[in-house]
Amino acid sequence: MNYVQLNGGVKIPQLGLGVFQTPDGEQTVNAVKWALEARYRHIDTAKIYGNERSVGDGIKASGIARGDIFLTTKLWNADIRAGRTREAFEESLRALQTDYVDLYLIHWPADGFCEAWSVMEELFKEGKIRAIGVSNFHKSHLERLEKTAKQMPTVNQIESHPYFSNQPLIDYCFSWDIAVEVWSPLGGTGGNLLQDKTLVSLAEKYNKTPAQIVLRWDIQRNVVVIPKSTHRERIISNKAIFDFELSEADMAAINALNRNQRVGSDPDHFDF
Repeated sequence: MNYVQLNGGVKIPQLGLGVFQTPDGEQTVNAVKWALEARYRHIDTAKIYGNERSVGDGIKASGIARGDIFLTTKLWNADIRAGRTREAFEESLRALQTDYVDLYLIHWPADGFCEAWSVMEELFKEGKIRAIGVSNFHKSHLERLEKTAKQMPTVNQIESHPYFSNQPLIDYCFSWDIAVEVWSPLGGTGGNLLQDKTLVSLAEKYNKTPAQIVLRWDIQRNVVVIPKSTHRERIISNKAIFDFELSEADMAAINALNRNQRVGSDPDHFDF
């Protein structure tokens, strides 16, 4: 496993399991357990996913020590707007059955995010969070936060995949020493990214799957990547990306696939 050093000194595994839209219950428990058995050490969830308790159950069922796992959850928009950051965080801790999280993120730049960040800074100082960050923040949101923050985010988790590389924002974050995590790395549910002829051709060249080609592209872009799967064989397959390297020409070929085509909401225009 590769690691990315965060600006606060914490190391984050560069590959993790995402559980967005994974239903609460056995499916999430199994996905988490299978990932940890496959030597993943990074699980990414959120309060709004409604599966934090199952993530906690999966961690317990794995038998892996909590201290060996990097666990992320997120503060939801309604809690940001209601000014209940601390309460929401404590609810997440109870659901996850842990007394700390490794990374806590503001999920979207909802109204009140600067005030929420101040509370997160307090929770960090109290030792309940090892690193604090944001998700779905544009450059403008980071600039606004910088005016009131005592410390800048360690992470910005954003949409990025070959059809929407989001590279200018990634480069901007790197200039601030903010690590980047990418969601929907494989183009989102129901997308056709993995049938792209360039990716299929590269998969044949390297004797890998198109998904492994995309995930390796992310590793070589120095971003943290959190593919979601509930299938044991795919969870295992998604980890088999550390035994090969894409050439510069092949990296450039994947970069050239960018269409600026989102599969998720634009952080400047969301209504939830």
